Amino acid sequence: MSPSERRPESEDQRIVPGAPGSEPPSLKEPTRPRPPLPPKPDQAGPEPRTPTGAHSSDSEEAVAQRGARLTTANGTPIGDTDHSLKAGPRGPVLLQDHHLREKITHFDHERIPERVVHARGAAAHGVFVANGAAQKISCASVFEKDRQTPVFVRFSTVLGSRGSADTVRDTRGFATKFYTDDGIWDLVGNNIPVFFIQDGIKFPDIIHAAKPHPGREIPQAQSAHDTFWDFVSLHTEATAHTLWNMSDRGLPRSYRMMEGFGVHTFRFVNARGKTVLVKLHWKPKLGVHSLLWEEAQIAAGVDPDMHRRDLADAIEAGAYPEWDLGVQVFPDTEEQTFEGIDLLDPTKFVPEELAPVQVIGTMTLTANPTNYFSQTEQVAFHPGHLVRGIDLTNDPLLQGRLFSYIDTQITRLGGPNFAQLPINRPHAEVNDMLRDGMHQTAVHSGVAPYRPNSLDGGCPFTARPGEALIEYPEVVTGAKTREAPASFDDHFSGARMFYASLTPIEQQHVAEAYSFELGKCYEKTIKQRAVTVLRNIDEQLARTVAAKLGLPVRGKEPDRAAITTSEALTQIGRRWPGDGRIIGILADGDTDLNDLTETVDTITANAMAALVIAGHGGELGTGKNKVAISRTIDTARSIEFDALIIAATLPDAKLAVLLQEAHRHLKFIAHTPAGLPALRTAGITDEFDGIESAPTLTAAFELITQALPEHRVWTRATQLAP
Repeated sequence: MSPSERRPESEDQRIVPGAPGSEPPSLKEPTRPRPPLPPKPDQAGPEPRTPTGAHSSDSEEAVAQRGARLTTANGTPIGDTDHSLKAGPRGPVLLQDHHLREKITHFDHERIPERVVHARGAAAHGVFVANGAAQKISCASVFEKDRQTPVFVRFSTVLGSRGSADTVRDTRGFATKFYTDDGIWDLVGNNIPVFFIQDGIKFPDIIHAAKPHPGREIPQAQSAHDTFWDFVSLHTEATAHTLWNMSDRGLPRSYRMMEGFGVHTFRFVNARGKTVLVKLHWKPKLGVHSLLWEEAQIAAGVDPDMHRRDLADAIEAGAYPEWDLGVQVFPDTEEQTFEGIDLLDPTKFVPEELAPVQVIGTMTLTANPTNYFSQTEQVAFHPGHLVRGIDLTNDPLLQGRLFSYIDTQITRLGGPNFAQLPINRPHAEVNDMLRDGMHQTAVHSGVAPYRPNSLDGGCPFTARPGEALIEYPEVVTGAKTREAPASFDDHFSGARMFYASLTPIEQQHVAEAYSFELGKCYEKTIKQRAVTVLRNIDEQLARTVAAKLGLPVRGKEPDRAAITTSEALTQIGRRWPGDGRIIGILADGDTDLNDLTETVDTITANAMAALVIAGHGGELGTGKNKVAISRTIDTARSIEFDALIIAATLPDAKLAVLLQEAHRHLKFIAHTPAGLPALRTAGITDEFDGIESAPTLTAAFELITQALPEHRVWTRATQLAP
């Protein structure tokens, strides 16, 4: 999809994302009533459906508040909502004030229990378009060539509360709801292909260990504490996931630049009843990129909403995020292994060199929610929401999730009818014979919600074989036992392959992450134990972390089998599109406005965002060349920008901080002659890689387009090393 196709022709090409409403407010308080404002062009609500999946004639406006006058919940007009009903101006409040009681009571119940995990999330609407490549291995209609399926995607952090920061070191959730013609399919995954545990019965243990200490309720949204490291150093099957978290994968640059994995192995069934085993992958079109640790720390303080803002702004600007959905395909053998890797073990992954990822379709996110609570907060995912042609395997973690998710949704959303909330309603007909319960919004007809019956003419009838969900008749044998297969005992080979596949700078980041996280622990024995575990991955990694922690490395080096590496595991070394990148332009009143407006328009036309930085707010210039100032030097930080163009200088020490941070974070910086003094003041010279001069702003942007595909100026890291 080209940049021009992503934007309505009538859209202002210089729009800066982030406007809170679809119209600007008046300076004075309005005195004339009007209907509620419509959503912004980038926003959409759930497709109108009835609770039983039928198309609804209701528009989005029809289910929103109506009328210009304040009413009670029952529609009675209210003339005053600022004063309680009292016995005289100074008297006590009267119990009969029904408006007060209704208003306060509803407010007191506005919050629902937050998710135990994945509480902090951001979401968007979109569409998945299949390319037909999966039709040979699955009869799911969602995979039919050129079939367009609406989706709703929720990204999240795992450990933090709803009020935590976006940029903490953590696993990210990547959950996709497909509204297929055959019902809902939920692909509920993460940005990491492995998990901490092999069996769902241990999920409470890992989460209790990773959550804040029960005595102080700290630390929030991080694993840098004793209980987490106590658990993972004793429970070594968690080693692979822990290592991925300590890598740059634990600090995504953006949700738009984040891979997604189904984690588990699923079974696909085709129209002839033949089966294969698959692992599912989301591959971002923009590539996989991360924040540096210092950037993540700064963002947690100055912009804790960085990731949700980035996603919403990109969609509003028309730089629609895209992911290819791919599958790794394996024979469905009795052993359910591939090249010695147990496919039922969720702590292991299969290298792409052994089983290439085959693209079966593309997802594009095109609209932001109109209301966070009704959509992002109330959306309910469940790995058991399957459609014909997609089935489960005996992965013990997946089996545990099948119980956990539905139980959680019933608790969070007040009862068993959570599927009737608008964001959860299927786009297929529903005739489930489920009745009553809290928040039942369907008005069912008939008198016989049971089978068999004659009073309702025998309806509903069961689906015919070619229509029904396929539950593969896998042969199940074995004595009841509480144990795992021997193949689950390998806890380190996948972790070793991942670490060995990283570039030296990524390996350095891993060592720094372990040093920081373990350095926050109190108990020396826990830190010593964690270092011992690291020796099973890499001796130099363990010794580097031990030296940082001031710990000895004792005993014989463990034996390690030879391993191969996988290029797919490193984030550095490839080139990616620059769509959706954010370019900061420092300008002032002396900047050539023709050059500035042309550069801003060129950046926008290339599906990027141009944010003008100046010493004050408002605009630069007048008339057709007037350019909005997006950030002042007081509100700009380097973490927001992928590259900078410096075309001015300011007598403000914060400018030097901005430039030094961008330089340290390996951002590309181009400057015009007017910007050179600012760089010199910050102690930055053209001797460093990625610091380039250009005669004009437009020429500077041309240099940036050549550098951005590599995401950062990685060679500068060596130049900056002490």
